[in-house]
Amino acid sequence: MKYDYLIVGAGLFGAVFAYEAHRRGKKCLVIDKRSHLGGNIYTESIDGINVHKYGAHIFHTSNKKVWDYINQFAEFNNFVNSPLAVYKNELYNLPFNMNTFSKMWGIKTPAEAKKIIEQQISELNIVNPSNLEEQALSLVGRDVYEKLIKGYTEKQWGRPCTELPAFIIKRLPLRFTYDNNYFNDCYQGIPIGGYTPIIKKMLAGVEVRLNTDYFDFAKDNNECANKIIFTGMIDEFFNYKLGHLAYRSLKFEHQQLECDNYQGNAVINYTEREIPYTRIIEHKHFEFGQQPTTVITKEFPSEWNPGDEPYYPVNDEENNRLYAAYAEMGRTVSNVIFGGRLGSYKYYDMDKVIEAALSTVASEFCE
Repeated sequence: MKYDYLIVGAGLFGAVFAYEAHRRGKKCLVIDKRSHLGGNIYTESIDGINVHKYGAHIFHTSNKKVWDYINQFAEFNNFVNSPLAVYKNELYNLPFNMNTFSKMWGIKTPAEAKKIIEQQISELNIVNPSNLEEQALSLVGRDVYEKLIKGYTEKQWGRPCTELPAFIIKRLPLRFTYDNNYFNDCYQGIPIGGYTPIIKKMLAGVEVRLNTDYFDFAKDNNECANKIIFTGMIDEFFNYKLGHLAYRSLKFEHQQLECDNYQGNAVINYTEREIPYTRIIEHKHFEFGQQPTTVITKEFPSEWNPGDEPYYPVNDEENNRLYAAYAEMGRTVSNVIFGGRLGSYKYYDMDKVIEAALSTVASEFCE
């Protein structure tokens, strides 16, 4: 059987493309090496709680076209992301705002907060930041950096901030209002019932094969489709011919607890380097759950090695150059389109994945 499109990956990018191609009468086959749909936005119901199995996913966007698009497939609640941060025995609001500064310094007004931050930055006298630590200190001063940035960032990247390049942090938003809403976007929420039903609706009527690795599948089915939409690792597609791109990975520890409310908030970050996980997610709070039990997830950053699940691209100069070389190789393969976070070697928020997928659709179908 000949397909118009073989779509490798049943995550958000692949599902959007499959939905749009199917809607245009194209015959599609979607394959995924995992045992479930949805990629990293997969949610699983445990004790009536929709658990984000691969970390917290809060949908947010300022693009009304994208917001209207995703709302075709689900009703969204009015969840507002207001994470907290724990440093030793201290609890702070995120993002950095007047609630944060008031707790940190015992002050009340924006003028007082600005004066303290400006004084700390001035005392450091950092003119040309040579690493991430100096960059962060030059933006927010010593107190905010030491308590809320340093340990968390070192856990994320697995190395001291003094060994990380300055460009990783281009800006650190300081809000001089008492506003705990993490995102500035116009639209924000969680799909009622989780993300998996969205992907199921997108792929309704499309042939899907799970537990199917592309490279094994391609050995016997190399010409089963006119075109391939590839959302896996672009360097793996080319058999690492130019070398391995670098990623960071994550490990998740899920726990079902016999209590109705473990931490009182959906997301709490742990900013000390000595605590091995970066955050604890309590999933029921995403949908304001009243279940008698709860499910939490501890998130542990880890080094990535071939065979591990890649989550974050390491977009430093060396890896970006290597990706550009792979992307150039990709343009020479006329029947393959690379997309998604791995195919594009880019960290995408969900709305940006949809934007990119719809842009690919428009280009592919000349619209």
